[in-house]
Amino acid sequence: MDRKIRLKLSTRLLIVLCLMFVGLIVATVLMSMMERLGLLAMLTVQDIMAFIVPAIAAMAIFYHRPLHVMALDRSPSWTSIGVVIAFYLVSLPAMNWLVDLNESISLPTWMSGIEQWMRSTEDAAAATTDELLNISTLPKLLSSILVVGLMAGLSEEMLFRGAMLRTMQDSRLGTHAVVWLVAIIFSAIHLQFYGFIPRMLLGVWLGYLLVWTRSLWVPIIAHTLNNSTVVLFSYLTNVGLVAEGTGDNLGIPSPGAFPWLALVSLAVSIGLALWAHRYFTHHDSASI
Repeated sequence: MDRKIRLKLSTRLLIVLCLMFVGLIVATVLMSMMERLGLLAMLTVQDIMAFIVPAIAAMAIFYHRPLHVMALDRSPSWTSIGVVIAFYLVSLPAMNWLVDLNESISLPTWMSGIEQWMRSTEDAAAATTDELLNISTLPKLLSSILVVGLMAGLSEEMLFRGAMLRTMQDSRLGTHAVVWLVAIIFSAIHLQFYGFIPRMLLGVWLGYLLVWTRSLWVPIIAHTLNNSTVVLFSYLTNVGLVAEGTGDNLGIPSPGAFPWLALVSLAVSIGLALWAHRYFTHHDSASI
């Protein structure tokens, strides 16, 4: 990487996080002034000020060519897009099962205070999500896909993978450690602890996509696909075209049943990920 200044890993990570929190404060102030414009408009401001601007600013501090180091100047291949779509489809039952398992976790009695706080943050996030997914018109569907799908996917990947992961790669930490550490931070910052494990694993997949393909657009596409599909199914459910829970319940076994579909999905997903690693290693050896 074309380094501009030498800083310790902890210092660079702290700078990225500080810029993000400053951006979040600015976004919160701006959002409080534009409540009448609606939730989607406020989320767009948050995506720009808390994720996109801090990501570019931090990388501009560290490197001469921030967009190049973030891997934003390399187009995704059609193969990588195909892998993203295939992985999403085959991993859906396994992810639904993991979501269900994560939601059923209960903490010990002596941690009841922490669990109550976790539940309250989860309920607040769920209320916001319900408002976002209350979609019953085509214009609202398109605007929701633009904001919840594309903007969220673009902004979060720019910060967590484009800035945080890429600058941490420029350190003595191994690739696997960097991918998993960023995924843990990515999941923790959402403050939705009953979805922590599946969101962390999603972050791991997005991180490896960047490492293997060396294009940030590939995890952006994967993230956008994940979010947009949720929006689309919510719309189809609200207008009565599909039954409620379609997609969300796939892979979740009935009480007492063995999760065959989820485990097959998990095995196939791991196999596809291993194939993708080998393919991109042999067919895409250029470095950033």
